Amino acid sequence: MSTERIIYLPLGGAGEIGMNAYVYGYGKPDQERLILVDLGVTFPDMDGTPGVDLILPDITWLKERRDRLDAIFITHAHEDHVGAIGHFWEQLGAPIYARPFTANIARHKMAEHGHSDKTVKVVSPWPETTTAGPFTVGYLPISHSIPEASALVIDTPQGRLVHTGDFKLDFTPIVGEAYDPDLWAEVSRNGVKALICDSTNVFSPHAGRSEVTVGPEIEKLVAGAKGMVVATTFASNVARVKTLAEAGERAGRSIVLLGRAMRRMIEAATETGVLKGFPRVMSPEDAVSVPRENLMLLVTGSQGERRAASAQLARGKYQGITMKEGDLFLFSSKTIPGNERGVIRIMNQFSELGVDVVDDSDGLYHVSGHANRPDLEAMHDIVKPQFVIPMHGEHRHLREHVKLAQSKGRKGVLAVNGMMIDLSGNEPAVVEYIETGRTYVDGSVQIGAMDGVVRDRIRMALNGHLTVTVIIDEDGKPLGDPWCDIMGLPEQGKSHVPLVDVLEEDLSQFLGRTGIKTIRDDDKLEEGLKRVARQSAMSEIGKKPEVTIVVSRLS
Repeated sequence: MSTERIIYLPLGGAGEIGMNAYVYGYGKPDQERLILVDLGVTFPDMDGTPGVDLILPDITWLKERRDRLDAIFITHAHEDHVGAIGHFWEQLGAPIYARPFTANIARHKMAEHGHSDKTVKVVSPWPETTTAGPFTVGYLPISHSIPEASALVIDTPQGRLVHTGDFKLDFTPIVGEAYDPDLWAEVSRNGVKALICDSTNVFSPHAGRSEVTVGPEIEKLVAGAKGMVVATTFASNVARVKTLAEAGERAGRSIVLLGRAMRRMIEAATETGVLKGFPRVMSPEDAVSVPRENLMLLVTGSQGERRAASAQLARGKYQGITMKEGDLFLFSSKTIPGNERGVIRIMNQFSELGVDVVDDSDGLYHVSGHANRPDLEAMHDIVKPQFVIPMHGEHRHLREHVKLAQSKGRKGVLAVNGMMIDLSGNEPAVVEYIETGRTYVDGSVQIGAMDGVVRDRIRMALNGHLTVTVIIDEDGKPLGDPWCDIMGLPEQGKSHVPLVDVLEEDLSQFLGRTGIKTIRDDDKLEEGLKRVARQSAMSEIGKKPEVTIVVSRLS
């Protein structure tokens, strides 16, 4: 019996949607050679992570074993799969492999962090393969909402694994490769040990629709518009951007791209040859002199992002362009759960301007890039794996996907972040639990989710902040009264006098009655001042603020 094993370890993306990072290993226990599939980000929100710029997976386990990491394989260029590559590459050091379009995006990520683009190696699709330690890895084309998305065929000495990445079964995707069931059947013919499979739309009961189906509806909408037309979608959905642009062109409108991400994706798709025949684009500077009824803007911000082009247009003006009554704004996208408030805010702002807003509530102007339940069943049937391991989904998605596999007589494995699964033999088993979490990009530094920085920021946001300053003279006695500075607190409380006056009076009384031993002990003095300040604030305003005590001692 072999003493070597195959392991699968998700560090992000299993039990959540976003922040994908999946480790595969082969070898003797605790000596396995490793590869990493994807290294992505997720995005913060003001409620749970105020001020944070990006959220990255915690890859401490992998960093500690970087000498065993042979390669990083990126399945496609969405931020939740490639966005962390520049942040972490220096800590991992392994070569990065990707297909041309994804490599173009990855190289820009690397350059932003001062890394050489030579670390990103371009590969061709199946049947070309790359050897990394004991693994042989090939890129199997699959359709998705971004060009050149690929599954990975991962061959090990103990069998073949297929990692789907994000996918849908689209025979007419407009941009990128169509789903080829014959190719997938050929790859699976000699047996697949495990299918590690996208779970995003497992609860959607109807077969997914092709990207080509939205074109006629969009064209009809744009042709009937009277004023300026503005449309937003995911910038990475190059096929949708092309569909929108062509609809505008056929309606006799000049096309303008607004937003860095939108321009960047179209440039990358054109440079790498995956996008051909895109309509001619006009600059924003030239657009201001064109009649409104002859313009169509394609803008970033489909998820309500505050700094994106759509939000700035909703607030008034962006790059000299304003929206007016009678204009049309189209959301050719699905609102990701959690982003509803931001999107609705923008819709209402446009409504106040007299702009007509159209979303995809009727299912006419957007199709998902992920496989629905019948498509997942079709994937199971064509690959015929020994095990199905759901990934890319919240816990409820993974659990439902396991049930789907079991309903078809296949063994399903529920593996969330941090669960190391041994795939050797015929009975997959959890062999270890790895501590996983999140790393925050906060300004120009990375901080741990448990470091307390964001927790303190949330407390200040909820409770306000109070600074108390006290001067102690050479004899150990208070010099004058303490004084207070407040931030994020009301200026008056229930006494109808300045809050600062009430606080300073109560603190002064505390100092007047406290003993010399307490005044000479910094810790006890700080504790007492903090207690009195919070109690006084609670009585006046019903809140206990965060308190900073500054004690200055004259020598």
